[in-house]
Amino acid sequence: MRKLLNTSMIYFVSAIIAGVFYREFTKLKGFTGETMLRFVHTHLFVLGMILFLVIALYCKAEHGLLQDQTFRRFFVLYNIALPFMACTMLARGILQVLNPALTRTVDAMISGFAGISHILLTIAVWMLFCAIRKNIADESF
Repeated sequence: MRKLLNTSMIYFVSAIIAGVFYREFTKLKGFTGETMLRFVHTHLFVLGMILFLVIALYCKAEHGLLQDQTFRRFFVLYNIALPFMACTMLARGILQVLNPALTRTVDAMISGFAGISHILLTIAVWMLFCAIRKNIADESF
């Protein structure tokens, strides 16, 4: 359970840093439009910090989930996919603020990486549901 709380705290700190970076970077560059940077903060809070806090609370009552192989795989994949997604959002947001001339290839590449990260995140969440369902099914009522 300590690992879940530590993971939640890491996402909390990352979300705070992302929020401060968004505010200061756009202010420094004099940017006033919409940018993907504003969503990185929220994604890390909700999909990172809050999710792992909820899982930790669940595991406090039901310890079996932590030993489940599917849950372990979820934990690894999710903690690869979410930072990957945040980095693609960060890259897209920085490019929106700086507004360089991008080739279609570079633009498509960033979109492709974002798509891959979302697919990996979806698979990881599915694994979480499977692990929780298996943990609930193993209980006797």
